[in-house]
Amino acid sequence: MKLTAIIPCYNEEAVLRIFYEEMKRVMSEMKDTEFELLFVNDGSKDKTLAVLKEMADLDNRVKYISFSRNFGKEAAIYAGLQHAGGDLTVIMDADLQDPPSLLPKMYQAIVEEGYDSVATRRVNRKGEPPIRSFFARRFYRLMNHISKADIVDGARDFRMMNRNFVDALLSMGEYNRFSKGLFGWVGYQTKWLEYENVERAAGETKWSFWKLFLYSIDGIVAFSTLPLSISAFLGVLMCILAVFAIVFIIIRQLLYGGSAFGWPSMVCIMIFIGGIQLLCMGILGSYLAKTYLEVKKRPIYILKETNVENFNGEDK
Repeated sequence: MKLTAIIPCYNEEAVLRIFYEEMKRVMSEMKDTEFELLFVNDGSKDKTLAVLKEMADLDNRVKYISFSRNFGKEAAIYAGLQHAGGDLTVIMDADLQDPPSLLPKMYQAIVEEGYDSVATRRVNRKGEPPIRSFFARRFYRLMNHISKADIVDGARDFRMMNRNFVDALLSMGEYNRFSKGLFGWVGYQTKWLEYENVERAAGETKWSFWKLFLYSIDGIVAFSTLPLSISAFLGVLMCILAVFAIVFIIIRQLLYGGSAFGWPSMVCIMIFIGGIQLLCMGILGSYLAKTYLEVKKRPIYILKETNVENFNGEDK
């Protein structure tokens, strides 16, 4: 069988050769499998593309797709899935945090055990800042409570899939993509492999705390409408509280007189209610912005160059 490995790359010059050497070792062990290494250069500003071209000249199994600019990892994954020519497809990071040594087990689970996909999850977050690990765990717990997508704590994008699974993912051509949610949403029979967290082999992570926070917001908006329900509930709750407050003030004025003063407390209440309104408007605006991006029908990525044969030449 042919196995296509999709490797999104953004400024990965420092680690690409290390990754390639490790993949060569694994490929030599899996002698009955034909490999295709499909690197997706996501608008890197370093020499990532030059290294990819150098590797492609030395090994015809190395293919690359290069974007016109940085479109994000989700766009890179989508482009890779579109042009993966293998019977099986695996998504991996180039930093070796997705251990290539797991590929034989993943391959066996699909070919011999009959699973449609094999996913991986980290059993710990060794080497990560504690605050980042804390919020990551809270995010996974929240997503499983408010959405129908099956997202496992510690889940990675490192996943091997058969052709049916890949076709199901490609059938969802939405602009705002959140792969971790899409993997769980399409269903199919999935086996989970657990492994100890592995630190980057070289280079620095491109995911800051702020980028991860925005990515988590994208996931929540993409797979749940509960925030809209919460904002509506807060609006109703504030109206009820306002009615009770009005009744209380009227009764106190009739009984004691001169009790309708208290401008500082009134200002605090106004600021609080204004904050609730802005929060609800922000939630509504997030959903409206996603709808706005979808209806414009812009391409998910724009191709600059590639060495993939029979590339259709269309930007998706």
